[in-house]
Amino acid sequence: MAEENSSRKKTIPPYMKAISGSLGGVVEASCLQPIDVIKTRLQLDRTGAYKGIAHCGSTIINKEGVRALWKGLTPFATHLTLKYALRMGSNAVLQTSFKNSETGKLSPQGRLMAGFGAGVLEALVIVTPFEVVKIRLQQQRGLSPELLRYKGPIHCARMIVREEGILGLWAGAAPTVMRNGTNQAAMFTAKNAFDTMLWKKHEGDGQVLQPWQSMISGFLAGTAGPICTGPFDVVKTRLMAQSKSGGELKYRGMFHAIATIHAEEGLRALWKGLIPRLMRIPPGQAIMWAVADQITGFYERTYLTNAPL
Repeated sequence: MAEENSSRKKTIPPYMKAISGSLGGVVEASCLQPIDVIKTRLQLDRTGAYKGIAHCGSTIINKEGVRALWKGLTPFATHLTLKYALRMGSNAVLQTSFKNSETGKLSPQGRLMAGFGAGVLEALVIVTPFEVVKIRLQQQRGLSPELLRYKGPIHCARMIVREEGILGLWAGAAPTVMRNGTNQAAMFTAKNAFDTMLWKKHEGDGQVLQPWQSMISGFLAGTAGPICTGPFDVVKTRLMAQSKSGGELKYRGMFHAIATIHAEEGLRALWKGLIPRLMRIPPGQAIMWAVADQITGFYERTYLTNAPL
């Protein structure tokens, strides 16, 4: 019994999972920023200026240059790095707290709750303020920096705080919490399920997945969330993009925004930008998990025996 308890304590610490997630976020942001810019522009398009993903991308390049596809990269990369560190670390802590104290096993319900809690925490602490700044930068159009309202992420954040108050950085917090909580509950549960079904990988078996195996599991795990949370993501983007300095706000909150978009633009408008989200999130999860699994796997091989990933 003592030997069993000693073995159970040999787990990968939350700080290692936080480090693995943050490094995965850096790689993901660098690769997928253009798709995120296109997604944001499509979600903000009320007049049909863009005919689709390819047309939106080519229009941005022709009018604003190739570098415009990486607009908002600094806050996006910083945001992903901090977000994944918090997500992976807090999920590890919450999973530990939800494990059965006698058997050390985590139930499916416990995994869902840990993922949802990690998503809510990241939404409130990191995601919302960083995405407000990112979206404000991404919606700006033009080549001349002096004509742009926001000169960079720091300038953008300062202007929002000065004109709208500190809470301006948390515009769209409610749909962001709903989106991220649901996303992470589904993602962590699905990743574990695909690892088990596809590769016979069980927590605590000491097996380290190959990068391509982690990418497949991560890609599949990242597909369900965007479909389920599309309306929350569109509403989040609309709420974050509107500025009080422009006069009366069009959307007064999450439910008002959903009703207004449905009435003015139709039901399908609540899933605007879904295709670029599916082009960005599943590949992003594939990249992140490929990096994260290798880092935690290295730690396990070096320092632990049969530690749960």
